[in-house]
Amino acid sequence: MALTRIRLELARTEGYPEGSALHGYEFIAPLTADGHIDAVEWLAQKDKCTVRRFWNGEPDELGKLRHLGHGWRFDYNPQEADDDEPFFKLDRHPLVRGAYVSITEHDHVQRPFKIIDTAPYS
Repeated sequence: MALTRIRLELARTEGYPEGSALHGYEFIAPLTADGHIDAVEWLAQKDKCTVRRFWNGEPDELGKLRHLGHGWRFDYNPQEADDDEPFFKLDRHPLVRGAYVSITEHDHVQRPFKIIDTAPYS
């Protein structure tokens, strides 16, 4: 199974009524044909499953996509859990262009993100 690059951008929120292309994530994950993360393939390729968090006015953060039980999260420092950013029920939602996912960020606020693009990663 091929790896996919997924781009998420901040969806409509109180501070960003039109959303924001300057706030989001790009990450690598193995996807099934229907757009779900393949946990078995992730295990085989987890070192390649990276994330870049970009947030206007802040330095980019680099980390890894992690799988815990049924949950998925971004992890920026494996020695600390406080920096993890969990997805809300990502195991139930396909990562397809135009869909939305929610992530609880460092400030413990859950925000919606729109899937802007998915493309093969080489």
